[in-house]
Amino acid sequence: MLYLRKSEDRGYAEFGGWLKSRHTFSFSEYYDPQFMGFRDLRVINQDWIAKDSGFPLHPHRDMEIITYVLSGTVEHRDSLGNVGQITAGEIQTMHAGTGIRHSEYNPSKTDDLRLFQIWIVPDTVGAKPGYTQQSFTREQKLNQFKLLVSKDGRDESQKIHQDVDLYASVFEAGTEREFIFRPGRGGWLQLAEGEVEVNGKLLKSGDALAIQEEGAVKIKALQETEFLLFDLH
Repeated sequence: MLYLRKSEDRGYAEFGGWLKSRHTFSFSEYYDPQFMGFRDLRVINQDWIAKDSGFPLHPHRDMEIITYVLSGTVEHRDSLGNVGQITAGEIQTMHAGTGIRHSEYNPSKTDDLRLFQIWIVPDTVGAKPGYTQQSFTREQKLNQFKLLVSKDGRDESQKIHQDVDLYASVFEAGTEREFIFRPGRGGWLQLAEGEVEVNGKLLKSGDALAIQEEGAVKIKALQETEFLLFDLH
């Protein structure tokens, strides 16, 4: 079964001119009982943050939070004392666990920031809070599935407290690859930009595809395309 989640059907929020956000699943003031998450995937927000703006210090707990930067730079500060700047091609992973406070800011005076913020429900309640960031090159993602996040940290991926594999890909036009799921697994493909066909379904920038009981998907890029692919138990 494949379900196409069109970009324009997502929730939308705009705050004070500094933030525009598309919500794939119910989040904050956007509520749709049909879209409360998918398996252990709870949030995918596509955010546009204006220059010299950002989220002030705020709390989280018992959630795995992943930020994937599409363009620009996000500056992270948290209550554990971590300070870092994450640029396009990098991700940060935060284990909220028993509680953590953090801020996210666009330090640029000239450029907007675009990113995906992702929440995954953990398999462990009350874990020790933590934070990591890691860089992945375009070449590592080019025309292949590059593992960014996993339960076991294999292939130099970042470890999280859940049996979820997160891949990132940049496909050149005409590239076609097959992704095979383990039995009983499901998938979520989130397109950042470009245009692809997945088992005959056409996706355009911002669209997503829920994948259930397919076993495998064939992904063909119709133009240069960047996307995230979640393999979920």
